[in-house]
This record gives sequence, structure tokens and C-alpha cells, in this order.
Amino acid sequence: MKNVLCFGDSNTWGFMPESITAPFPARHPHDVRWTGILASELGAGFRVIEEGQNGRTTVHDDPFAAVRNGKAVLPAILESHKPLDLVVLMLGTNDLKNVFGVSPGEIAMGVKVLAQMILSSDAGLAAKPPKLLLMCPPAIGDQQHLPDVAAKFPDGPSDSRKLPRHYEALAASLGCDYLNTQRLIEPGSDGIHLDAAAHAKLGSAVAATVKAILPS
Repeated sequence: MKNVLCFGDSNTWGFMPESITAPFPARHPHDVRWTGILASELGAGFRVIEEGQNGRTTVHDDPFAAVRNGKAVLPAILESHKPLDLVVLMLGTNDLKNVFGVSPGEIAMGVKVLAQMILSSDAGLAAKPPKLLLMCPPAIGDQQHLPDVAAKFPDGPSDSRKLPRHYEALAASLGCDYLNTQRLIEPGSDGIHLDAAAHAKLGSAVAATVKAILPS
């Protein structure tokens, strides 16, 4: 059985966009989430491990939410789930928050830190590094109808669309596989999170990519 770890934020967790103003977030069912679609399409020869967290950043400590720094938790997650054949990494959206004040290029530098941790780890087969699929997260959409959310991402719609060129260049420099989700999907009603249709489309695209990386 091949083990695939999906390390990401709320769009890996399965945050439902219509719950953005609710007291607490609602989660898409497992078979609706892109990770669930991925598991279904890959079949019995694969184990898909979900490691999504709402608000997770690449390398930043959020002053308003504890334990959101991906860099801080990634080593333990790699250790606990090894041996891994592949890590699917999709982070960067939360780095666009105004509180962090970083540019699209600096967000890609944060992703690079995580990618290098994965590619230099012993979390793969025979204590070698696992393979890496780097995914550029979806763009941030219109949030004018949600002023409190929009205030957190004042430059999010424009800066998020600058991420693909940085992520693509990073993947090329690392020699890892790459998928630009912005060519496939748009966010849901809150401008950040994916609806069920987007999850389905993304899950199928990731499945096709994983099959090419890890042929049965």
C-alpha cells in the first residue's frame, strides 16, 4: 500500500464556505472533501492521510490563534506517519493575511522551507525522503459582501494570483512535481474556501497527478 500525506490548511480540512459567519466552521463530509475524492479514485492500493488545519501558515506564528505554524508541526507529522511515498503540500493562503505582512515571493520562501524539510527527511521508504507534490492554493475571490473577512486579506485577491509563478519556479528548482489549482478551480461564496463542486474537481485532478507520480 502506498501512503500519501496531504498537508494543508482549511481547504484540506474541508471548511464549508457558507459557514464563514457561523459561530464555528462546518466541515464537508469525508467523501465530499478533495482528499476523500482522492482516496476514492486512487483505490485500495493507497492510503490517503488528511492533515489539514484551519488557519495553518507556512512558517508564521499567528498572534490570534495558537499552533498554526506549519514549520513547527511538520517534523512530528512526518515522523508519525512514515513511511510515506508522497507528500502533497498546499499552503500559503493564510500567509496572505494582513497580520503577517509578507509578499507573494516571501510566501513561496515559506513554502520552500517546508518543501526542503520534506525532501531532506527520512520519512520515506527505507528512511529516504518521500516524493513531493507541491500545489499552489486557489486564488482569493471577491469578499466585498464579507467586510470583516476582507479586512484580513486586503490584498488577497491580487496577491494570491501572483503565487503561481513563484510556486512553479520553486517546484522547478526543487525538482518536485507541481500542480496549479488556480487553473482548475475558484473559491466558493466566501472567497476563500471550496464548495463541493470545487472539491470534486480538485480531488480528481490530484488523483490523476498522483497516479502519474506513483504508478501502480
